[in-house]
Amino acid sequence: MPTTPSTNGGDLPFATTLFETAIKLRGSVESAEYKHLVLGLLFLKYISDSFERRRAVLEEATRDPANEDYFTEDTAERAGILEDRDEYISENVFWVPGEARWDALLAAASLPDIGERLDKALDAIERDNPEQLRGVLPKIYARAPIQPAKLGSLVETIAKIGFGDDPDQARDVLGRTYEYFIREFARAEGHRGGEFYTPRSVTRLLVEMLEPLEGRVLDPACGSGGLFIQSAEFVKAHGGRPRQISILGQENNQATWRIAKMNLAIHGISGEVKLGDSLLNDLFPGVRADFVLANPPFNMRQWGAASVAGDARWTYGEPPDRNANYAWIQHFIHHLAPNGRAGFVMANGSLTSNTNGEGAIRRRIAEAGFLGCVVALPPQLFFTTPIPVCLWFVDRDKASNGERDRRGETLFIDARQMGRKISRTQIELTPDEIARIAGSYRAWCGQKEAGEYADVAGFCKAVMLAEIAEAGYALTPGRYVGTSVDEEDEQAFEERIAELVAQIREDFAENERLTAEVRRALGAVKYGP
Repeated sequence: MPTTPSTNGGDLPFATTLFETAIKLRGSVESAEYKHLVLGLLFLKYISDSFERRRAVLEEATRDPANEDYFTEDTAERAGILEDRDEYISENVFWVPGEARWDALLAAASLPDIGERLDKALDAIERDNPEQLRGVLPKIYARAPIQPAKLGSLVETIAKIGFGDDPDQARDVLGRTYEYFIREFARAEGHRGGEFYTPRSVTRLLVEMLEPLEGRVLDPACGSGGLFIQSAEFVKAHGGRPRQISILGQENNQATWRIAKMNLAIHGISGEVKLGDSLLNDLFPGVRADFVLANPPFNMRQWGAASVAGDARWTYGEPPDRNANYAWIQHFIHHLAPNGRAGFVMANGSLTSNTNGEGAIRRRIAEAGFLGCVVALPPQLFFTTPIPVCLWFVDRDKASNGERDRRGETLFIDARQMGRKISRTQIELTPDEIARIAGSYRAWCGQKEAGEYADVAGFCKAVMLAEIAEAGYALTPGRYVGTSVDEEDEQAFEERIAELVAQIREDFAENERLTAEVRRALGAVKYGP
């Protein structure tokens, strides 16, 4: 029997057991590839369960004499109603053809062709739900490097999930299960995992500060869609409906793009998420968003700057090919509506770098008056890097957004000492810490319900542009709120060391590749080992 989980706060109790069981079945399959097998099955199980739940409602209606719209004693007519695609689509339930239903797949789990059956099932679901799912589902099971017996056991493991009879509860259960699995795979993948997953406490902080209650929300590096989901949850928490915001996203990695599309579908969020490289092929060139939220890849080297030289986005200066940070920052600003606001994660080096013209770009952005707030975050929040990172908040209209005129002023918040340990190598921001940071920002914006803003030594300070100019346009919050220079220097040193280690690893990998090529060449002429 399926395990029906509790929907109390925190991680679902059954999710840990299921994830550990699934991992035991992985064998030699790389985590980066295995996660797509598991997440695809989770999605398939959920939409099949949703279909069966709607089918049960229709079955009951056709047998209820009091239901004039559906009641029938004719067996053929009853079967026709139960297999009427429109009866499902009209209730926002995916139509699942017979061969793709979970019971049929579970019954075939022990067969040697289970991989082919899963691929055909996903293909059939895409075929019959083209608007939402065309090209989205991972038809990778037949060619996956996993034994049919283990794949069948994985199907049987996923079958233990029960989502409950209430549609809203079921969506909540799966949404949180999906997020849990995404997070754990990101943890398992380490550096690579962070490319598609932003820790929940960070997404919550970004959303709590920007408050995207209605309008266009753009994420040009959307990963698995976590910022969209957090935005929709924020809208619901404030009595609204997710359709009050229009979702627009772009993701460069096709496999991650699929995860994002499935993740949004699971949460009942509609939106336009396109596949492509935002910096080199901006697929939303004319969009001016009310909100831009993003966690772009940090410190991208050789990203192709020459191919977009002179682009209209580079208002404040040509970003260097050596580092894409200021390409991303200008991309976000470019896509803001006249009163739009952006919040995004950025490497700490962006706050002080003066190499390759980055300092001049930062100065021009500050002088343009758009810089709203900078938050220094603690280390160990991300899977990608143990060093601390920062949040930038850009505001196109500081005179009108909020309830007081903040032109010429920037808020700096130092949150580096915050966070609680959730594992040996990772921390998260607590709800109270998120509320303190976001509350200080709202108070600074003039929101009456947030109380009156006041500088707090060692934590936050509102700074005029003249003071930023005196500091050479360095944007490290500690410099302004009263943190010692030694701490700032230590932080910068940690980041430089991390970048140096990353470069050394790349050099080692390249040396190994060249050595292997030389050995192959020598072997071809019988001089090699």
